[in-house]
Amino acid sequence: MPSPTVPPGTRAHDAHHDGDGLMGEIRLDIPPRMDFLAVVRLVVAAAAELEPALPESRLDDLRLAVTEACSNAIKAHRPEATDEPIVVTCQVDDDRFQVDIRDRGPGFDPDALAALPDPTDPKRLHHESGLGVTLIRVLTDDVTFRPTDGGTVVSMLLKRTPPG
Repeated sequence: MPSPTVPPGTRAHDAHHDGDGLMGEIRLDIPPRMDFLAVVRLVVAAAAELEPALPESRLDDLRLAVTEACSNAIKAHRPEATDEPIVVTCQVDDDRFQVDIRDRGPGFDPDALAALPDPTDPKRLHHESGLGVTLIRVLTDDVTFRPTDGGTVVSMLLKRTPPG
């Protein structure tokens, strides 16, 4: 039975601990509905604050990137797969924090997305969406889009220590 802090329809799986007590993996299954985005942001941010915590500025980047990726996953989820969850997995270790978001959508090639006008170009005002993948790429240290059987996995990586 889910804990009282987990909304109905959400399953939180136990994290695995390694010998040092550091979390290894946290998994959250959510229904493909936008009203669960806040839950995902809270769980992912809490996991990213485990020692060594991501700096606050990187937490903000992470929250926005996860919101964009999860929102895209929910929109892409096939109508016939509404009983299947969006799966959010956080992998935590000393030097990196990775979030994977798996949907049950038809898949897509992010490199085949139509190019949008530069944000400073007035023509950009005619495009209300389409910046999600670009934002994810800018806000994370690495991102991959991987087709799977019946969906797509977006893997976002943030380094725990600043480069240099």
